[in-house]
Amino acid sequence: MKKLHWPTRKIAIILLLCISAFSTARAGISITYRTDSAMLKFAAAKLDRSIQQLGQTATLYDLAKPPSKIDVLVITGKSETTHLKGLTENAAIPSTIKDEGFQIKKLLKGDEVTLCILARDEKGAMYGILDLAEQIQINNGIKDVKEKLSNPRFPFRAIKFNLPWDSYRTNEALSLHIETCRDLKFWQRFLDMMAENNFNVLSLWNRIPFTYMIRPKNFPKACSLSDEELEEWQDFWRQLFKMAKQRGIETYIVNWNIVVPHEFAKAYGAKYENDTSPIVRQYTRECITQLINEYDDLTGIGITLADWMEGMTPEQRGDWTLETFIEGIKQAKRPCKFIYRSVRTGSPTQMRRVIDQADLPDPVWVEIKFNWSHGHSTPTLAMTHDYESGQIDERFWEPKAENFKITWMIRNEDFFLLRWAQPDFIRQHISLNGHDYVGGYFIGSETYIPAKDYFHKQNAHVNWQYAFEKQWLYYMLWGRLLYDPSTSDDVFAAAFNHRYGAGIGDKMLKAYTLASNMPLRLASFYAATWDFTLYSEGFLASAQSRGLFDNVSEFISIDELIAHETLDPTYLSIPDYVKSVTNNEAIKDSVLTPPELADALEKDAKAALLLIGPISIKDKPTLECEIADIKAWSFLSLYFADKLRAATALQTYRQTKKTDQKQKALTLLKNAVTHWDNLIAVTKPHYKQAHSVHLGQKKFSWETFREEVLRDIQIVQQQ
Repeated sequence: MKKLHWPTRKIAIILLLCISAFSTARAGISITYRTDSAMLKFAAAKLDRSIQQLGQTATLYDLAKPPSKIDVLVITGKSETTHLKGLTENAAIPSTIKDEGFQIKKLLKGDEVTLCILARDEKGAMYGILDLAEQIQINNGIKDVKEKLSNPRFPFRAIKFNLPWDSYRTNEALSLHIETCRDLKFWQRFLDMMAENNFNVLSLWNRIPFTYMIRPKNFPKACSLSDEELEEWQDFWRQLFKMAKQRGIETYIVNWNIVVPHEFAKAYGAKYENDTSPIVRQYTRECITQLINEYDDLTGIGITLADWMEGMTPEQRGDWTLETFIEGIKQAKRPCKFIYRSVRTGSPTQMRRVIDQADLPDPVWVEIKFNWSHGHSTPTLAMTHDYESGQIDERFWEPKAENFKITWMIRNEDFFLLRWAQPDFIRQHISLNGHDYVGGYFIGSETYIPAKDYFHKQNAHVNWQYAFEKQWLYYMLWGRLLYDPSTSDDVFAAAFNHRYGAGIGDKMLKAYTLASNMPLRLASFYAATWDFTLYSEGFLASAQSRGLFDNVSEFISIDELIAHETLDPTYLSIPDYVKSVTNNEAIKDSVLTPPELADALEKDAKAALLLIGPISIKDKPTLECEIADIKAWSFLSLYFADKLRAATALQTYRQTKKTDQKQKALTLLKNAVTHWDNLIAVTKPHYKQAHSVHLGQKKFSWETFREEVLRDIQIVQQQ
C-alpha cells in the first residue's frame, strides 16, 4: 500500500473527521416507531419539529428496520419488540398502562440510554410522543426528560363546537366566523391543539347539517347546493374528519331534532319545524343512514331533544328518536356511536327505554348540562337543564347502567375576551363529579365560536392567528386535567416559561388562578340558567331574560344583586344575611356570607396584582397582554367586592333606616367606580367594541356600561 505524504494524510484525516461529524449531525436523535400509523406519524412529526427547534436533528426509522442505536423507541404492543434484542425484556407493556395511557421509561443497554414510550394502543403512544416533545422543548433537550406513567381519567374528553352556518342562534358574532371555519388550515391548527391537550372528541353542532353534507337520494330538492358546491363541501368534511382521525380525535355531528331545510318543506309539503309527519320521519332517518355511509371517518351522530319538540310527551320524543336517529343508525353499513342529549327529556325512564331498545354496540354518551349554561360557577351540582325548573333528577344516573355513560356539559357563556385559568376549580370539579357512571366532559359555548379573533385590536401584542390560540391555557388546563387530574401545576408554569422566558411561570399561573375566581364566584352568587341570563366578564344579565322592559340595561344593578337568588347552596344571599344579622340569628359556619365573599374577592385580586407587579414585560408585548387580562379580572374582583359590600349596606339601611349604612353604601360605590375605571383603562388598549350574542345588535365593551356603574350611586341617593 502506498504511503501518503503528511500533507496528504492530514487532508484525508480532516476529510474523514468532517464526514464523521456530518454523519453524526445528520443522524442526530433516532426515533423508531411504526411508520404505518397515521397517529404516530403525526406525533413523530411534532417530536421531530421540537428537536429541530433546538438546533438538533432527528432521523425517523420504522420499527421493522431500527438503527443500531435507538434514542427514542415507541412500542404499542407486545409483539413489536421481538426483534429488538436486549430491549424486549425491559419494554414489556405493564398492566398499569390503560387504554389511551402511556409510560415514558428509560432503558439501559450498556452505556446507551433509550427513551421508550410504552402504550397499549396508538392513541396512548401518540400522547406519549407528544408529551416527550413537550418535555424536550421545556428542558431544552432530551437529557432531562422525566420518566412518567399517565392514564386517562375519562374516556370521553370533548369540545363542543357550534358551527357558524345554519347556527342555532343568529348574530354577527357567529356568522363572521364562516370563512375561517371553512378553512382547513384553521381546523389543522385546532385539531393539533386538541391532540396536544389530550382531547379526543370534536362535536360539531348546528341546526340542519344534512344540507351541507349530502344530497338525500329520495329528497334531492332538500339540498339547494349545486353539484359543484356540494362536492366542495363534501371534500371539506372528508378532509376534516380524516385529519381528526389521524390525531386520535373522534368526530360527531349533533343537530336540533325536528327541523328541516326550508327547501325540503317547500318541495315536499312539510312544515319547517315541529313536523312529525311520516315524510319528515323518512327524511330524517334516511339522512342519518346516508350521512354515515358517505363519511367513513365520521365517528358518530348526536341528537338534542329540546327545541322544536314543544307539545310532545317524553314518550313521543323517545319514539321519534327511535324511529329516526336510531333506525337510521341501524340501517347504515357500519356501526356508529351516539350522543343522546338529555336537555328537557322530561323522563329518565323514557331516556333509558330509548337506549335499551336501541341496543347499540357502543355505550351511549348521555350529555347533561352541569349547572345549565353556566358550568363555570360552583363545582357543586346545583341544577341541570332536564326540566324547566332545573331540578336534579338522579334517576338519569341511578341506578347505574352499563349501556350509557353520563357526560357533563360545562357550558361557557361567561367569558370570551379575557383569558381564564383556574386549575384548582377543574380538579375539584372532577373530584366531586367524576363518579363511576360518568364517562367524561364536554367544554364549549353556544354563543361564542373560538375561530376568528374579532375582539382584540391588531397591535404588537397579537402573535396568534385564531381566537383559541389566544386562550391557549384554557384549553390546556381542561384537556390535560380531564386526561390526568394529577397533572402538576409545574407543567402549566413551564408552559409560561417556554413562551415568555424563565422565572415567570409560577407567578403567572398563581396570579391567573387567583384572578380567575371572579367569574366563578359571580356565577355561584348570581343564579343563572340559559345562555343570556349571565355574562360574567361583562357583569351583565339579559334584561329580557329577567322579565324586564326593553329599555332596562343588561348591566346587573345593585338592586338586582340584592334581589337575585344564589346558585351555590353554600352562598348566603344579601337579604338572608341582613335578616340574620338584624335579628341576631346565628349563621352556619358552612355558609359563605356576602362580606366573606367580598373579602375573598379583594384578597385574591390584591394578591394577583402583587404577583404580576415585578414581572418585566420589556420586549414581550404578548406577555403584557396576558398580564392585562389578569389585571382586568382583578379589577372586576375589586369592583364585585365593593359592590357586594355596598349592596349589603343598602339592604341594611332599608331594613334598619340607619343613615350611616346609606353613607357607607355611597362610599363603597364610589370606590367601585374607581375599580371600573381601572378596568376600562387596562382593557381599552387591547379590546375593541365587538358584537356579542348576549347583546343582540349592540356591541360590547366595558366602557359602554360606565354610566350604568354610576347609576348605582343614583339608586342609593334616591333612597
